Amino acid sequence: MKKRFENYSFVLPAIVFLMIFLLYPFAFNIYLSFRDINIGNLVQGDSPFIGLENYKTILSEPLFYKSLTQTVIFTFFTLVVSTSIGFLLASYFNKAFPGNKWMRSIMLLGWMTPIIIVGTIFKWMLDGKYGIVNNMLVNIGLMNSPINWLSDIDTALFAVTVTNIWLSIPFSMIILLSGLQGIPTYVYEPATIDGASRWQKFRYITLPLMTPTISILLILGLIYTFKVFDVIYIMTAGGPANSTQVVSYLAYELSFNLFRFGEGAALSNLALFIIAFFAILYVRKVQKESVVH
Repeated sequence: MKKRFENYSFVLPAIVFLMIFLLYPFAFNIYLSFRDINIGNLVQGDSPFIGLENYKTILSEPLFYKSLTQTVIFTFFTLVVSTSIGFLLASYFNKAFPGNKWMRSIMLLGWMTPIIIVGTIFKWMLDGKYGIVNNMLVNIGLMNSPINWLSDIDTALFAVTVTNIWLSIPFSMIILLSGLQGIPTYVYEPATIDGASRWQKFRYITLPLMTPTISILLILGLIYTFKVFDVIYIMTAGGPANSTQVVSYLAYELSFNLFRFGEGAALSNLALFIIAFFAILYVRKVQKESVVH
């Protein structure tokens, strides 16, 4: 009995940490989503129970569907472009050449840099008057006049998506590089003897063997990108005219700008359920791969 207690005592700090910083906020957020809470009755503690009304309000709100659509667009292009570029870089760094390791380390600096710094730098680079992007594109003749990338409803979502792609590329590269390095070289030998081209080796050997790694990367990337908040907050704050409004930022606005705490909690729960769905897919994928191996 004493030995068993000692064993449990090692995991007790982790259990306490999870209960305080994970389970309690999650349970309290669910509690808020069923209450009519505003800035007045939050202090008083008198918040009437209204059932699913907050969820009905969110689901009947046109801005919710606009933010959901923009979140899907933001997530889709981030995953496709960052995975594609990450695969090219992983293939490049999978070869032995002088400076491979330190160049790979430099690539990781962007991922390690705090997002508030990255967002601020990109906001300056994309500035309509003084941004280096406009200056470069005008000088090489690709544009006749500067564009207000973050102030124009037609380009703002594109600008924040490009920023998030830049942030995601190093992570994609590292995951894919680990997968490429796990492929033994001898699997290519029969194809080389048969005279297969590089494209044929990639299509019929590399890509099938990399499918599990790519699948896991896409699921992880989807979970992370779907809940992105900081890039939007730093660069556009959901504007202009809600053109970069995503689900996570809308939940923040409802709770902390409009003080509609119940609706903000309900939207957060809806986003959590969507993310949890893909998280379950990820876990099942990992379990299936572990059984195969």
